[in-house]
Amino acid sequence: MRRMTARPANAHQARLLRLLRDGGPNSRAQLGDQVDLSRSKLAVEVDRLLETELVVADGLAASRGGRRSHNIRLNPHLRFLGVDIGATSVDVAVTNAELEVLGHINQPMDVREGPVVVFEHVLSMAAKLRASGLAEGFDGAGIGVPGPVRFPEGIPVAPPIMPGWDGFPVREALSQDLGCPVMVDNDVNLMAMGEQHAGVARTVHDFLVVKIGTGIGCGIVVGGEVYRGTTGSAGDIGHIQAVPDGRPCACGNRGCLEAHFSGAALARDAMEAAEQRLSTELANRLESNGTLSAVDVAAAAAAGDATALDLIREGGNRTGQVIAGLVSFFNPGLVVIGGGVTGLGHTLLAAIRTQVYRQSLPLATGNLPIVLGELGPTAGVIGAARLISDHLFSPA
Repeated sequence: MRRMTARPANAHQARLLRLLRDGGPNSRAQLGDQVDLSRSKLAVEVDRLLETELVVADGLAASRGGRRSHNIRLNPHLRFLGVDIGATSVDVAVTNAELEVLGHINQPMDVREGPVVVFEHVLSMAAKLRASGLAEGFDGAGIGVPGPVRFPEGIPVAPPIMPGWDGFPVREALSQDLGCPVMVDNDVNLMAMGEQHAGVARTVHDFLVVKIGTGIGCGIVVGGEVYRGTTGSAGDIGHIQAVPDGRPCACGNRGCLEAHFSGAALARDAMEAAEQRLSTELANRLESNGTLSAVDVAAAAAAGDATALDLIREGGNRTGQVIAGLVSFFNPGLVVIGGGVTGLGHTLLAAIRTQVYRQSLPLATGNLPIVLGELGPTAGVIGAARLISDHLFSPA
């Protein structure tokens, strides 16, 4: 299996690789405009990268007067694997070195089946992508999991919705199975990295990404870099108390935001409403399907069902109250709402915005966009590919 064996030798080479990843093919002259290097030093570093085959020549650049410069680009044969494991599904994608998605597979899957079963699925999906001719092998892989991760080791730590995963050596095990370097992070951090690379946060350096799926988490980006905290648990906002002495939560506490509004909580509330015949629309869907999900609530709301709309607004209000606290504390330049529950659309977004704009100070919210993510399910896999490329495009 082929592998990327070279790494940048110094910070200058790492900077050039990341510029080519984020900006695509570029001329030596244009790269020189973006890095603090003399022309001769730049030529030396580019030539060394060409020798490693991390970058390749890509024809002549447009003339800027005088002798035409050569374009260079990242090696088009480099391949990264992005894996985004959710509570109820998994996304696996292969990208090139510029993080363009070349192939993407999604499959339903229950994370509670444990790491061995889940990674059998992941390896099977990766093999399908390889067999399709998109990759001979992978030069690196990024993995996102829906729980806290001790980042340097790539190990989940007591994840509330992932029984059997505590302490499992994800990074080590998958590196052996895939035959390439692996990095592991919390799934919402990867969603933030994806939106930063190719989505709505491309031009913002300080922002929050709130993922509302089966659970709730928050990716924090400060100065263009993901902030993970001392141990990797930064952004675990689903377990901030939203309702004093409220519902019991999977984490063992009561009244957590996640216990009152998340994909799982919304499905439970919809079931109760349907069983009590508070909503004809939800009752009919329950009778047809045998169960209800956030998708059913979204469909009922789109049909004008008052109970479904109330459930969405109530959840949005509670989420907005927590986000308002984050905005007052962090003063971000953007808040992005993502995850499966964003299918609830603008009813949810309006409720969140109302609470944030009402509760946070005008100085923090005067020019604060609160928007839905642009990338949907590809945000996580692009972020996963960016995670491993950040690692590989750093000096060894």
